[in-house]
Amino acid sequence: MNQDHPTLLYIHGLNSSALSKKATQLTEMMQHLGLSEQLRVPELHHHPREAIAQLDAAISELGRPLLVGSSLGGYYATHLAERHGLKAVLINPAVNPHQLFDGFVGTQQNLYTGELWELTHDHVAALAELEVPAPQDPQRIQVWLQTGDETLDYRRAQAFYRACALSIEAGGDHGFQGFAERLPALLSLAGFASHLLNVDP
Repeated sequence: MNQDHPTLLYIHGLNSSALSKKATQLTEMMQHLGLSEQLRVPELHHHPREAIAQLDAAISELGRPLLVGSSLGGYYATHLAERHGLKAVLINPAVNPHQLFDGFVGTQQNLYTGELWELTHDHVAALAELEVPAPQDPQRIQVWLQTGDETLDYRRAQAFYRACALSIEAGGDHGFQGFAERLPALLSLAGFASHLLNVDP
């Protein structure tokens, strides 16, 4: 793909999917604008090493995409943004998830595909391998948090990403209410021309 064109890579979270609400809203917006070729929303493998390999391949294909990571996808996006020097928008991101998952090894089910899989200690170790220091560049990393997140304590992300550009909304939930209304801002951050964004989805 021509690296002069703005591109987006959406990274879903644990037991989520390319079929999730936010992923679907973004996909539909890009289709409506005729920009589908400049977006990738991979269906990620549950194992972190496999998922990162998928995401590295997508980055190679897209050039220098804006990374949009939700929940565990925010953790992946942080790692990839630091490694590749990319911009990222993190939505209710998980912070150091290997510290959270260790007590939850066992059978998991994807909420969208129905796939059953086993969360193992190797998954946890693989997550730990992806840990990077807290980003320090507010020009490159935006973090969107909602205090009503019922899955992750937003204060962990608030503290970890304190040097970044933080947006903290009262209420909401882990899925991030009002995401569709933020899509024009997201596409603007990615570098899409403003005149494209004045179209109702």
